[in-house]
Amino acid sequence: FVKMARGGIYDQVGGGFHRYSVDDHWLVPHFEKMLYDNALLSRLGAHLWQVTRDDEIARVTRETLDWALREMASPNGGFYSSLDADSEGHEGKFYVWSAQELDALLGDTAPAMRELWGVSERGNFEGKNILNVPRSPAQVASTLGIAPDELESLAAAARNTLYASREARVHPARDDKILAAWNGLMVRALAESARVFGDARWRAHAVLHGEFLFREMVREGRVMRVHKDGITKGSGFLEDHAAVALAALALYELTLDARWVARARSVSDAMVRWFWDDGIGGFFDTPHDGETLIARPRELTDNAVPAGSSLAAELLLRRGDLTGNDDDRRRG
Repeated sequence: FVKMARGGIYDQVGGGFHRYSVDDHWLVPHFEKMLYDNALLSRLGAHLWQVTRDDEIARVTRETLDWALREMASPNGGFYSSLDADSEGHEGKFYVWSAQELDALLGDTAPAMRELWGVSERGNFEGKNILNVPRSPAQVASTLGIAPDELESLAAAARNTLYASREARVHPARDDKILAAWNGLMVRALAESARVFGDARWRAHAVLHGEFLFREMVREGRVMRVHKDGITKGSGFLEDHAAVALAALALYELTLDARWVARARSVSDAMVRWFWDDGIGGFFDTPHDGETLIARPRELTDNAVPAGSSLAAELLLRRGDLTGNDDDRRRG
């Protein structure tokens, strides 16, 4: 996690992780930003911080969630799907910097920031610089002869300056459809992080976006797939139901409001009714009343996102522990 957070795959200026790296140093990313990656990684960061109490992990987790709330949240509730990799016809153009730009923007602190972020005249990507942290901040602080806390203060101010300047650039396009499964992952991450870090602002946003999901994307317990421009459509898949119900359980753990348990129960009951099959002892990804396909899909392998069956198994085991329901435990 820390090596990724110090690489170019992490947006050192605006927060949030890009989609993947094309090298073995986490340096050059595919610059697209996906909601699900940042949901999964921010939740991981919160759990890592619980174990380590590491300040760098806390900062990156905070920056990632704040990026999602700032750039991916719909004003009416729900999170958008992704940001494109390119702008003005060039991949990464929005995110890279020349040494001269940093010198002009950062003034006296530019030498220290160039040292921290590995900035050179030649650059590391098509003549420009993808900001990264090739040496640990502690090593850089020692080289500069300053305390690590002082270096972080300088870096925090520099991030704000660069972010403000970057906002004037042409932004990558945003995919503004709201997908239930990906939103379930993000609301869960936000709710768990709000609880772990005791953040009242995150708590309010977690509840707001959770309420949106159950108001706009759940119909009599069944989760719909997509919401866009005020319209909800498409029957949800297994992953949609499981992710949204897990988000509801996380909101219960955050608020202790029993309504979230009832909502999780309603969705998980619908999930079992429409996706469970006694013959295979497991779930299909499409509902029993869904479109008839040559082969009904049933993906059991986690990929960039967890498989629907993974989420469903966790949901049923957690619900079984919460309610004591033996059927949930057996199915899970």
